[in-house]
Order: sequence, then C-alpha cells, then structure tokens
Amino acid sequence: MRVIPIVFAFVSSFLIGETMVSEGYQPGDKATDFKLKSVDGKMYSMSDYKDAKGFIVVFTCNTCPFAIKYDDRVNALAKKYKAKGYVLLAINPNNPDVQPKDAYNLMQAKAKEKGFVFPYLVDEAQKIYPQYGATKTPHVFLLDKNLVVKYIGAIDDNSDDSSAVKERYLENAIAALEKGKDPSPEITRAIGCSIKTNKKV
Repeated sequence: MRVIPIVFAFVSSFLIGETMVSEGYQPGDKATDFKLKSVDGKMYSMSDYKDAKGFIVVFTCNTCPFAIKYDDRVNALAKKYKAKGYVLLAINPNNPDVQPKDAYNLMQAKAKEKGFVFPYLVDEAQKIYPQYGATKTPHVFLLDKNLVVKYIGAIDDNSDDSSAVKERYLENAIAALEKGKDPSPEITRAIGCSIKTNKKV
C-alpha cells in the first residue's frame, strides 16, 4: 500500500507541465492581441492587419529538432495563405538564458538564412505563450478575423517526413473556416519540444 502514494506523487509531478494546457485558450475563446518585436526590429500585432481573414499563430524556435523540421513547411504555409488573406505570425517563446541558441541575434540570422516571409517574433517577457496555452515548439493556433480561436495543435500528422503527411490538420481547419464551418478536429496533440523557461510552475 505504501507504493501507491509514492507512484501517484511521481506521476503528478511528471505531468505537471501538461496541466498547463487547460490554462490557455480553448476553441471558441477570443484571443488577446499582442505587440511583439520581430527580427526586423519592428513591432507587430494582429491589429496591424485590418483586412486579414484570419491568423495562423505558430509558437516555434531556432533549436527544437521538431521545429526545425517544420521550418520550410511553415514558410510555405505563410506564402500560400497570405494570398488567401491569412496572416502567419511565428513567436519564439523560449528564454535565451535557458537556451542561448534562441537569442534574438540568432533568430535574425536564422530568418535571413531560411528566407522567412513572415514576422518571426520574440516573446521576451514570456507572457504570450502562457495566455495561449502553448506547451511545445511547434504549437499552432488558428484564429478567425475576430481573433476567436478555431484550431489548436499540430500542423500535420508527420513531423519527420513532409512527403508522407496524410492529415494536414491546419490546412483542413482553414478550409473549414473558408466554408463557414468549425474545424474537425478542433484540437490535436502538438508534437515538439517543451518551452524553455526559468519560471517556476
């Protein structure tokens, strides 16, 4: 009988990071706008895009192997959906004191090297990712033009091989919005690295 509370305590402490998911936005919630610095030195917010049909907010970073595998896919999505009226904004939520390779100057270097066509923003105060409930990089939030959250989770079902993707969750969600419908599914599991922070949970 003594083993049970010990195991329970271990599991509870192991999963404590996962409980943070429920503290962020859920589909149907209205997201708060933000104003963050991009790698070009300018400040960006969703209110800058008066004619946008929706927003693709991607929490990503320089260093996570999963995020790196999605770099080209995210860039392609930004190009494709800009023409359809959707704005993609990427946010690096990592603390560079914890992960030095996510420093601002290295974000600038990466954006230039990869030819990013979207604002690559830095969540310097680490206040935005907890509001959204982002727990991984990459972690995607699709918002409609009124900033109502419509989809949360993964970009697609294969982080390893873009040519082997069978389910394009984000694109399917956008297609649903285009038809005036709610996406199905509205939530998928984000696969990636934990967000690097020195804050105490």
